[in-house]
Amino acid sequence: MINLDEDALVCDLAETYQIYDYKQLPLNQVAVFAYGLRDDSRIKQIMSDQIVSLEITLLANIVDRLSISLWLQTKDGQKGVNRPTSIAELLKKNHKEESDERDYLVFDSGEDFENYRKALLAKTGGEE
Repeated sequence: MINLDEDALVCDLAETYQIYDYKQLPLNQVAVFAYGLRDDSRIKQIMSDQIVSLEITLLANIVDRLSISLWLQTKDGQKGVNRPTSIAELLKKNHKEESDERDYLVFDSGEDFENYRKALLAKTGGEE
């Protein structure tokens, strides 16, 4: 769990057990606490490749089925056009990975950000 996402584990331990520095505890005790985390905890969702809880997934599927049922009763549904978008499909892991292909910039300080911003504005001809 630590190798997978230490920040998620730390967050879950702090939220559930008010353990803010797990490194001060014996490893066996941390393992017991980690095992006892809820199935919808951050680290367990990461381990099971979920981006939302099972409850949210089931609710999204219910909404999808209802919208399909209603759509089938319309003229569009009878013609098979303008099918409603599946909410459950949007929540799947592979959809998230496709949309996360953007580049992110991380700055160590506000000064680094300002320097980058000034250089970018100078390059694009923007105003300060």
